[in-house]
Amino acid sequence: MALAEPERGVSGPGAAESGAPFSEIIELNVGGQVYVTRLRTLVSVPDSLLWSMFSKKNPRELARDSKGRFFLDRDGFLFRYILDYLRDLQLVLPEYFPEKSRLQREADYFQLRELSKRLSPRSAFAQCKESSISEDLCHSDWDESTVGNNGPGGTLLAPSPSASPSPSPSQENKKSGYITVGYRGSYTIGRDIQSDAKFRRVARITVCGKTSLAKEVFGDTLNESRDPDRPPERYTSRYYLKYNFLEQAFDKLTEFGFRMVACSSTGTCAYSSNEPSEDKIWTSYTEYVFCRD
Repeated sequence: MALAEPERGVSGPGAAESGAPFSEIIELNVGGQVYVTRLRTLVSVPDSLLWSMFSKKNPRELARDSKGRFFLDRDGFLFRYILDYLRDLQLVLPEYFPEKSRLQREADYFQLRELSKRLSPRSAFAQCKESSISEDLCHSDWDESTVGNNGPGGTLLAPSPSASPSPSPSQENKKSGYITVGYRGSYTIGRDIQSDAKFRRVARITVCGKTSLAKEVFGDTLNESRDPDRPPERYTSRYYLKYNFLEQAFDKLTEFGFRMVACSSTGTCAYSSNEPSEDKIWTSYTEYVFCRD
């Protein structure tokens, strides 16, 4: 009776009972997606479903597709993250990953208990509280935050701190929220449509949102004369900037982790005199909505 070689990752009495060890390279068809990996990767987590399939069962007992690949009727896209976790017990998810709950379901199916635990929002929130992090930060930053190494179970959602750059001071204690930037501008178009438009400078850039977020981003460039002594957690629509360059405001928002999520604009047209043949004056008002998750 043949025994599986130790370097192939099959161990225990189940390997001996199978009578036909698996090859070192395994081809899988997971929901139509083809994966090629090593046997030792599939059995790297003891007592998991894949460990049971590829260490205790005979290859003839497992379902195969028309080309002889082992078939798993699961989500082929999400299995890439399951396989990544099995390779080195670490998992790095893309930024703004929307499939955490579905990935947790896949982890439950494959009986990867530690991975499922780490993907659970309750577990992440409890870890935040144990680390003396405020509840506001836990609630707002959980979806996009990283979770560090937790011992032999491995790093689940991010690489070790030594592998990632240290966050900048503006990102260490960031809170989620929205900031709306608005501006009103005007320009004149002459009777000759081919002539250049005459643009007037932007009169004022307004800032709407929570006071603490506005001060964090714009600092001394924020004119508070219209709304002084505003409590940090109150909202205001009476702030404006001390400069008139819209791109400068965008750069500051990007520097502090905000991204544009919406934009709206309105415009009106009038004549410089009562005669329709005179120059047309266009006035527009535009708002840009920025969000930090």
